[in-house]
Amino acid sequence: MKLELTKKQYRRLLDMVYIGNWILNSTRGDDRFADYDEVESLLFSKAAEEGMPSLAELWQGEVVPSRAFVDGGIHEAIMEYENNVFFEILAEDLARRDMDDPPIDETNYDELNRRIDGYMAEFEEHGTDNILIDADLP
Repeated sequence: MKLELTKKQYRRLLDMVYIGNWILNSTRGDDRFADYDEVESLLFSKAAEEGMPSLAELWQGEVVPSRAFVDGGIHEAIMEYENNVFFEILAEDLARRDMDDPPIDETNYDELNRRIDGYMAEFEEHGTDNILIDADLP
């Protein structure tokens, strides 16, 4: 297969590959999806050829994203995504809990969304500051 990209497109592809592999493998410990690591390594191995040698380095015999790449802001994008997803999932979980977790259909879909919107408004204004638990719980 031959794929032709501009340098800018290639650089964006490196970002996307890194983000995708991070999502798939960052929490897996030793049980990583090795085939995704291999694709990441293959794509980053071309960085020097494309005039971007600072984006990749050799680590334990594998080409990996360099420390400069990892520290260059990509994790801020990942953290923004994780932060948004966290609040969206939390809002939906709390809304479903408030409704006693019924199956969602056309009869309660609007109520679920209204509750989610309420939680999202709370989180946007106060984050998690107003989420409390009873410390006396077992």
